[in-house]
Amino acid sequence: MSKRDYYEVLGVSRDASAEEIKKAYRAMARKHHPDANREDPNAADKFKEVAEAYAVLSDTNRRAQYDRFGHAGQNGQGFDFGDFDFRNAGFDVGGFGDLFEMFFGGGGRTRHSPERGQDQRYNMELEFNEAVFGVEKVIRIPRSENCEECNGSGAAPGTSPVTCPQCQGQGQISYAQSTPFGRIVQTRTCDRCRGQGRIIEKPCPECRGAGRVRRVRDVTVKVPAGVDNDFRLRLVGEGEPGTRGGPPGDLYVYISVRAHDVFQREGNNIIMDLPITFVQAALGDEVEVPTLEGKASFKVPEGTQTDTVFRMRGRGVPYLNGRGRGDQMVRVNVVTPTKLNEQQKELLRAFDQATKGKKVAGIERGKKEEKGFLGKVKKVKDQIIG
Repeated sequence: MSKRDYYEVLGVSRDASAEEIKKAYRAMARKHHPDANREDPNAADKFKEVAEAYAVLSDTNRRAQYDRFGHAGQNGQGFDFGDFDFRNAGFDVGGFGDLFEMFFGGGGRTRHSPERGQDQRYNMELEFNEAVFGVEKVIRIPRSENCEECNGSGAAPGTSPVTCPQCQGQGQISYAQSTPFGRIVQTRTCDRCRGQGRIIEKPCPECRGAGRVRRVRDVTVKVPAGVDNDFRLRLVGEGEPGTRGGPPGDLYVYISVRAHDVFQREGNNIIMDLPITFVQAALGDEVEVPTLEGKASFKVPEGTQTDTVFRMRGRGVPYLNGRGRGDQMVRVNVVTPTKLNEQQKELLRAFDQATKGKKVAGIERGKKEEKGFLGKVKKVKDQIIG
């Protein structure tokens, strides 16, 4: 029976790169491996075909001969696993270590290497002024720490962990398996020591062999001036400790800010509403307004209209990690009195009489205009007749 085209076997184009060929091979090997297709009687042949195609196409010289002469360029040689470079294929030299790891989720990798500790999160709520000017707070964080009783070994005082007799301290065990291609060595995590390479015969009574205990500790957090909602602080090394000498994780502090009774924040500016009487608005006045540092004098100009916004420079929120501050915006709201005594009413009537025929705030007093649609119609009619 004639052989299939090697490129077709791996499902790649003839101009595929070495990395693309390697990636395709791993996928096809995983798909057709006999251990993953025990019910397919042709699985071994398919797997051998995939391996043969990769052995040729992964070798620069053999691929060049194949591209030029096809299967005849291989001089009639059958596929021999002795010609196959397992290391370049991405597998362990001692066997299909990585391939078995793909199939079975096995170990193959020791757990003796250091591991970084996990990060932690803390939610901190600040008062408005604390976020504006910055603050230093002490927070309480629960985390795991080395047991002081056993110094983190997990073994009872006076004893030490011993080498695992099942894996001889390797943390993994190799199993030999016979296949149509010979004996293949599969590596698994040692189930007795769980990959640690050592066991504790007499656990520490304080930590029960874990080597760690859960404790609550105080951490000082320096919040810079100008933070706002959703700001995040990173405290390097304040997270969970690492294992086997690995570095600790980090602590992330997420900020939320309580609303203020007077001020609203927009970026680095703050906004406040200032209620004044219509007398203050008409004649002008000097009043006290609240600021972030306390009360300050503010001059209301004569003839101020409602919703007018004034700027108090440099009285806003400091720029985060920078220089300068935003501004305080004062929005004036002219309040109309709802209850007047008779004397006040008389004064307003007198004011009304005094302003008839004169312009007040751009409006000429004393001229009565009919309102609404009928008034507009009458005005147009008079213009036409006139």
